[in-house]
Amino acid sequence: MNRQASILIVDDDPSISRLVRSHLERGGYHARSVATGQAALDVISDRVPDLVILDPTLSSSDGYTVCAEIRSFSRVPVVMLAAKADQEDKLRGFAVGADDYLMKPFSPQELVARVGAVLRRSQQSAFPEEPSILRCGTISIDVARRRVTVAGEPVRLSPTEFLLLHHLARNTGKVLSHAQLLTEVWGPEYRDDREYLWVYIRRLRRKLESDPEHPTLIRSEPGFGYVLDAPPIAS
Repeated sequence: MNRQASILIVDDDPSISRLVRSHLERGGYHARSVATGQAALDVISDRVPDLVILDPTLSSSDGYTVCAEIRSFSRVPVVMLAAKADQEDKLRGFAVGADDYLMKPFSPQELVARVGAVLRRSQQSAFPEEPSILRCGTISIDVARRRVTVAGEPVRLSPTEFLLLHHLARNTGKVLSHAQLLTEVWGPEYRDDREYLWVYIRRLRRKLESDPEHPTLIRSEPGFGYVLDAPPIAS
């Protein structure tokens, strides 16, 4: 990822915004900040940044709602930076499309590292590897165009959802461990964050399975990991 990647900070606490901006700029990024959800939506609609850092507890609007609105028209990566980060809050953030979730007060080094990891993940999804087409049962993955269909019907995936499905599809029939999936898709610093994987597997099942509560495509291996159980078909 270009070190001059643009970051939009959405936080109504000026001191936090200045702190985050300062550390990002020291890390080689171009950063700007806004204080309201509407201002963020206006900026993103006009010129999409490379990444958004969003406070989910904005005083002017609900940050989770803002994230959902962003996700309705853009795949820009979103990192939530919140005053609290219990499991329920994290799961809510992931459910509306956040790519990562950090807690205040934060380690500047961790913030910059996480931003870099999310940007790399986004870049990988935009420029995926060959082969250009993967077919696994009823699932067809056009890697070059980043398009997915199930039984011929298009399915819209976020960058992280696409990377996770792509990695599962490249290893169809193989059981991949939690740590392996987290390392390959999110990065080595996420290898123990199983809740990330749990949320995204659930989201993929909702989009790909005919009965998400009784999945037959993406199967769990309890205590170990997941497998895409669909026979590959040569393109």
